[in-house]
Amino acid sequence: MRKNSILKFIIYAIVGLAALGLVMQLFGNTTNFILNLFVTAVFGLAIFGILYYFVLGGRRSSSDTKKYKQAVKQSKTKYTTNQSSSTVRGHVQPSPIKKKVKKRPSHLRVIDGNKSKRKKRASN
Repeated sequence: MRKNSILKFIIYAIVGLAALGLVMQLFGNTTNFILNLFVTAVFGLAIFGILYYFVLGGRRSSSDTKKYKQAVKQSKTKYTTNQSSSTVRGHVQPSPIKKKVKKRPSHLRVIDGNKSKRKKRASN
């Protein structure tokens, strides 16, 4: 317990001295202090940008992810109902006439297998 309180005191002393040094630097040499802050921020942003580009650059969304997001969007538009426009003052309004939307061609395809073998097997 005693060791923990000594460690806290040392940490508070270091933080206090650092704050005192920053305040003295701010009032004693303001232009140099602001320039140092600016240079530090620029270097920090540059390092962050480089790491972000190289580390997270490979995590670009794949075509499967894009297809999944498109399917979710289609599903939401298909199954969500607009409750606020259909009911006004407790009266149910008839839904407006829907325009016929051209259906996209399906991305699924039929694979022709060995149908003749299956027919022969079933007849025997």
